[in-house]
Amino acid sequence: MNNNNDLIQYDEEDAVKYIQNYLPQEMKGKYTNDEINYIIDIVYDYYDEKGFMNEDTAEDAVVDIDEDEIVAYVLKYTKKEKINNFIAEEIAFIIQGELAYCDSIGVFE
Repeated sequence: MNNNNDLIQYDEEDAVKYIQNYLPQEMKGKYTNDEINYIIDIVYDYYDEKGFMNEDTAEDAVVDIDEDEIVAYVLKYTKKEKINNFIAEEIAFIIQGELAYCDSIGVFE
């Protein structure tokens, strides 16, 4: 991830709209904006826990994002919170949509 200046461009509502449009047709409308936002929040908790959001990280540092690990983290968290209506494959699409949104606004440059 790049520095905090890039995160300023991140707009939560735009991200959710982008993700909703990114999802495959069979998933459109299945998850509410609030549910997608909830998953994004968990993903950013994962990033923070892994140190990806650390201000001390060099700008040119390579961050290896393991999608399967993020999906497992989200499922573990939602299970702990007793929210069990999420499916791994669908969470993966939401994460892919969020990563595509970040890429579209230049967060990874």
